[in-house]
Amino acid sequence: MKKLYPDAKTALDGLLKDGMLIASGGFGLCGIPERLIDAIAESGVKNLTFASNNAGIDNEGIGKLLRTRQVKKMIASYVGENKEFERQFLSGELEVEFCPQGTLAERMRSAGAGIPGFYTKTGVGTLVAEGKESKIFDGQEYILERGIFADLAIVKAWKADETGNVVFRKTARNFNVPAATCGRVCVVEVEEVVPAGALDPEAIHLPGVYVQRVIIGSPYDKKIEFRTTRNTDVG
Repeated sequence: MKKLYPDAKTALDGLLKDGMLIASGGFGLCGIPERLIDAIAESGVKNLTFASNNAGIDNEGIGKLLRTRQVKKMIASYVGENKEFERQFLSGELEVEFCPQGTLAERMRSAGAGIPGFYTKTGVGTLVAEGKESKIFDGQEYILERGIFADLAIVKAWKADETGNVVFRKTARNFNVPAATCGRVCVVEVEEVVPAGALDPEAIHLPGVYVQRVIIGSPYDKKIEFRTTRNTDVG
């Protein structure tokens, strides 16, 4: 199967539809699928639900899709540093499902493993537990969390080979692996594609069986949320 596509728009052709659930990798602005998010914005698809660790910042990451009003619901852990997110949430324009960070990762991972749900102590006795089934194990209460089975997964990696085996670099690994596995279709953008067999089999983070389409997205700007400097004038 040919997995390499010339650009993000082509790679998403036939996959996008209004009202779909998309799992997106990344943590802050690290390891986010920038090119694929841009292509989704350009497509005009709307009423999307995004499962992601966060919603980016104003006009970066998923923040771009909030600006264009293409997102109706966020399933996320961290939602700070995004004024448009805050405005839409407080005005009732955006539905938000807050999910503890570890629970969100496990909801994605479990779906990728074909597990529809699991019990966890995280969130017991808090707003997170409202409306969820609970069960007692060994005298302690646990709540049921459902796996996130996404229509589409979009992730960002360092390298891929021609068969879709993927390697992430440092902290960009974050949520990308569980997000990739929980999508019915997974599209990966990478900095470099190498020939099949060029990657060390022991170093593969995401096997090609999970990946249907790959694009080269480089070059990237390597954005950061905040740039903090100190005054070096000691005079």
